Amino acid sequence: MARNRQHFRDLADVRVAEAGALIAAGRWDGAYYLAGYAIELALKACILARIDLGEKLFEDKDFAKDCYTHNFRTLRRLADLDKEWVIDAPDGSVLATNWDKVKEWSEQKRYARNSKADAQALYEAITDPAHGVLTWIKRYW
Repeated sequence: MARNRQHFRDLADVRVAEAGALIAAGRWDGAYYLAGYAIELALKACILARIDLGEKLFEDKDFAKDCYTHNFRTLRRLADLDKEWVIDAPDGSVLATNWDKVKEWSEQKRYARNSKADAQALYEAITDPAHGVLTWIKRYW
């Protein structure tokens, strides 16, 4: 299976759709967990876009190793999106507030119980059509 930029984009869309279906079914734990993975996959698609655009993967020998993380702040930096973030999400903006909700996600949440409120808040922070974190990431992937 090819794990290219389009693969990661497709998986991000699949994971967010699955999260929405789980919310509709009242399955908060899985919805929360999968919603977070949608962001991770989308950011990794952005990293691949950076590489596709000519950025040399091997200029920094630790770059590929650093990509094996679930940390959204690290992935955003590796995707070279921090400058865009400062412009697009100033402190106090709805997008910045949504990021604050999203960055609390962790792959360790697979061991946690998540409330309806937490799952819905994360899902909405990701999918808001005007200020959602996934909506924003898609501008750059």
